[in-house]
Amino acid sequence: MKECFYNQSVGFFYNNSQKELSAVWRTKDILVVVLGLTVSVIVLLTNLLVISAIIINRRFHYPIYYLLGNLAAADLFAGIAYMFLMFHTGPRTAELSVKAWFVRQSLLDTSLTASVANLLAIAVERHQTVFTMQLHSSMSNQRVVILICCIWVTALLLGLIPSYGWHCLCDLGNCSRMAPLYSRSYLIFWAISNLFIFLIMVVVYTHIFVYVKRKMTHMSKHTSFHPRYKETMINLIKTVTIILSAFIICWTPGQVLLLLDGLGCQRCNVLAVEKYALLLAEINSLINAIVYSYRDNEMRSTFRKILCFICYRNPKYSPTSAKSNTTERRVLAPNGHSIMDSSL
Repeated sequence: MKECFYNQSVGFFYNNSQKELSAVWRTKDILVVVLGLTVSVIVLLTNLLVISAIIINRRFHYPIYYLLGNLAAADLFAGIAYMFLMFHTGPRTAELSVKAWFVRQSLLDTSLTASVANLLAIAVERHQTVFTMQLHSSMSNQRVVILICCIWVTALLLGLIPSYGWHCLCDLGNCSRMAPLYSRSYLIFWAISNLFIFLIMVVVYTHIFVYVKRKMTHMSKHTSFHPRYKETMINLIKTVTIILSAFIICWTPGQVLLLLDGLGCQRCNVLAVEKYALLLAEINSLINAIVYSYRDNEMRSTFRKILCFICYRNPKYSPTSAKSNTTERRVLAPNGHSIMDSSL
């Protein structure tokens, strides 16, 4: 039987994986914590703003906005998890028990997995609405709730699996360098799973991009198309480009590092940049709020109302006029369906 080391300290596993565990605060540790806490606070505030806007504005009570709200909730959770990490990193890592270390890592894995799964769900929903030229998805509220529950169940399973057996406490030779209590085989599984989701997103958004480009080419030959429809198509192309660029920049480095570590690459100095790769992945939780929410005209209007609610208490403010100012602009697509003037 293999010998298990459940009663050993976290430092024991770090020494086994040859990962440095500093006893004092170094300059780079302080830099990472300051940057991490700053990003976490901004992520918390921006995603709280998104969730608040979706709750108070009844015009957002549609499937796509429920998914956006769930994405904001996942990113909010990611901000909390990353903040927890910042308060338990550096020299404080050695003070953690094995159980506390697994809690720290599980929070991160669950939140980041939920965020990626939400991005995939939104990509599929956008693909459906763009190709059917609908204002909103035909998905029922019940199906949206089921989808959201599936996202969180999947995220929890992937995040908790290492704590309940897929670790290296009984197989020290298979321990990861980046996460010294995790099995390298789990890192391979987690990285490949996320890269597979990433590949699906690339295919979906590429399909949307090609479709929209063809529509634009077709429209240029027919001057009878509504100008607002053309503007919506251009905005959609911009949004798709931003989404893919941000996702590639923020997620690819971390996934590649995990995969290299899982494969046991000895020449790869993954420990030198691991914290910055994780910070980059966390920044994506901030970008999500900007891309998916701020580029929506109605969402921006709701943000202003939330942030400047004192101004709107002025007696001169008229709810009727505000409603007319924030009314969704719709135009008819070539097939007769209405579409919203939005870049989502």
